[in-house]
Amino acid sequence: MLNAEALAFRMATLARDLHQQHSPDAVMEHALTAAVAQVPGAEHGAVSLVRARRTLTTTAATSDLARGVDALQNQVRQGPGLDAAFDHRTCRVDDLTAERTRWPALAARAPQVGVVSLLCVPLFVQGNRQGVLSLLSTAPDAFEEASEHVGLVLAAHTAVALARAQETANTARGLAHRDVIGQAKGILMQRHHLNAQQAFDVLATFSQETSRKLHQIATEIALEVTAANRAPDR
Repeated sequence: MLNAEALAFRMATLARDLHQQHSPDAVMEHALTAAVAQVPGAEHGAVSLVRARRTLTTTAATSDLARGVDALQNQVRQGPGLDAAFDHRTCRVDDLTAERTRWPALAARAPQVGVVSLLCVPLFVQGNRQGVLSLLSTAPDAFEEASEHVGLVLAAHTAVALARAQETANTARGLAHRDVIGQAKGILMQRHHLNAQQAFDVLATFSQETSRKLHQIATEIALEVTAANRAPDR
């Protein structure tokens, strides 16, 4: 039985550590390491995105065994990871080989990957993307009610940290795009004697005509000028 006070302290420490990570990938890696270490019964784990309802994309994993379980669910198009993500509920499996009703195709091939017990917790939802934290064991009946409780608390902290890290990444990306667009506008203004609005209109028109993003056009212009400035005089 987990001590409630000790668990609260561990989860508070985890929340602090997750918020110190500076990218979504770092958050997922850190959360996965913590989950395998702290959730009772866990031996292996994976964090996956689920797309098109029937495809798991493993973004972090502690072992090839964990990746293999995702790959097998993709092949048979069924499994607890997929259900947990799209039904937004925890799936606990005591013996995967016995799951002939819920996931018969997966149960029949489960011995190939060597996983017996699973605990799949919905991790986060972002736009049309769903996430799942999958914890695995090679022993039967590895997970219990306490495992679910710890997994749910950890997933909640991870979701908040992921949202913050994604917002930070988007802000940084937006600032970088703004800077390069400003640089490209300056180049066009100087070369073609345009004002700021005219230079922006040129970029926007070219972006629409070529079906490419504005910052990509701006980056090419900036790189072209940089390369020309570095070229030796002939």
